[in-house]
Amino acid sequence: MTTTRPPHEALLALSAVELRRLIGCRALSPVELLEACLARIEAVNPRINAITAVCYERARTEAQAAEQAVMAGRPLGLLHGLPLGVKDLEDTEGLLTTYGSPLFRNHVPSADNLLVQRLRAAGAIVVGKTNVPEFGAGANSRNAVWGAVGNPFNPNLNAGGSSGGSAAALACDMLPVCTGSDTGGSLRIPAALNGVVGMRPSPGVVPSERKKLGWTPLSVVGPMGRTVADTCLQLAASAGAHGADPLTFPLDSMQFLNPGSFDLGRLRVGWSEDLGVCDVDPVVRRAFRSKIEAMKSWFAVCEPVELEFAGAHECFDVLRAESFVASMDAAYRKDPASLGPNPRANYELGAAMSLRDAACARADQTRLLQAFQRYFERYDVLLCPTTPLSPFPWTSLYADTIDGKTQANYYRWLALTYVITLTAHPAISLPCGRDELGMPFGLQVVGPFRGDAALLSISQAMEQAFASVDSLRRPRPDLANLPEASPSLKSIVTAPPQAGEAVMAAAGTGSAV
Repeated sequence: MTTTRPPHEALLALSAVELRRLIGCRALSPVELLEACLARIEAVNPRINAITAVCYERARTEAQAAEQAVMAGRPLGLLHGLPLGVKDLEDTEGLLTTYGSPLFRNHVPSADNLLVQRLRAAGAIVVGKTNVPEFGAGANSRNAVWGAVGNPFNPNLNAGGSSGGSAAALACDMLPVCTGSDTGGSLRIPAALNGVVGMRPSPGVVPSERKKLGWTPLSVVGPMGRTVADTCLQLAASAGAHGADPLTFPLDSMQFLNPGSFDLGRLRVGWSEDLGVCDVDPVVRRAFRSKIEAMKSWFAVCEPVELEFAGAHECFDVLRAESFVASMDAAYRKDPASLGPNPRANYELGAAMSLRDAACARADQTRLLQAFQRYFERYDVLLCPTTPLSPFPWTSLYADTIDGKTQANYYRWLALTYVITLTAHPAISLPCGRDELGMPFGLQVVGPFRGDAALLSISQAMEQAFASVDSLRRPRPDLANLPEASPSLKSIVTAPPQAGEAVMAAAGTGSAV
């Protein structure tokens, strides 16, 4: 392959879209890109703990095959030759998949799940798994198997969750492509706290075969990226109907690849600091107001709005607990103590509920969704903060108070995102400068019902506009001066996953880091 290419540091900072272009035109070898990513992981991951189990040798073999396909002029997939990090809730063939739980410390799946199948079919090369909270419960990516994910801007602070490992890996340029999933904000919150892009697609756009309640719109899988275009690339490679997910429907996935340009001068924006029902810290309120002030002149309309979300917290409590009962009933009945505090709290909340609770919650969700449609008769998008506070220490399992107000449970601090989840609308978190504490600020952009392509088009235009404004452009972590977290990010690990390492070594597919 040709040798005209950026130096090592510049290469890793390139977008996934640009890396794929360079591979396709024979200006970059998939082998070279992989080795650069592996070197970055080895150098940075010990201070961040974003990557867990890895399969380096298999990835090297696949990168060599990817290079041969390029040189032979074979058809190339959308993600051809791009190293991929897979969230540790998604099954990966021959690679340790723990779901962040000691119950699955030695679990090595025999097959990729549907999402991983699609991304690999598009040419992505699985390098390893990305860290999560236990069973994805909560927005602080720490567990008793692998430890905690540190924020790349300050490893003593949390990286969000449950896709925290993916977001941190992207922020550190360890990998150009990583997967995520989202129920109450698990794509959007870590994207916001790490300064990357995380999109919650409309339910049914990307199939998810692992959710136990196939008909619920709460849980989705979706893309993360360092740019909106990178997010579009992964979405195009993974979207489309499949019988394993009854909410999916026929669609043209290529509509997401190039969603088109959008004139921000035509955009009608409504904004809210707190959606009318969420506690928000003054630091975030001040940051959000300053961001709105900096961008409001770009839009045709930009004004505060009042929203009808009364009852949203109680509704989400029931629907979230219902899904945990469905997925954890067998484990809880066998040994409640085998579950960590967050999953166990969700299960017990749901097990105590009645059929009446479930029916009323579903009726409330329908009411909230229908009321939300009236908002989009006047506006194209809704803007609000993604998170209600700046990153807090990872040693705190969750934020128990916001602006002096005690939170009802461990996930109430996710309300800015889970309220939007209830509407079944697509939403994206865009990097939008920093807050007054110097940490990344995430702007949540909510699009119209089933308006995923329109949301991506608008978000890409906003991202381009942000790039020209110091206070709005995407922040980058200072990896050259990255301190070590204290205590160690692995200090909560109860025992090393030695059995899992042995299983992977026997399978010849990798090792744990």
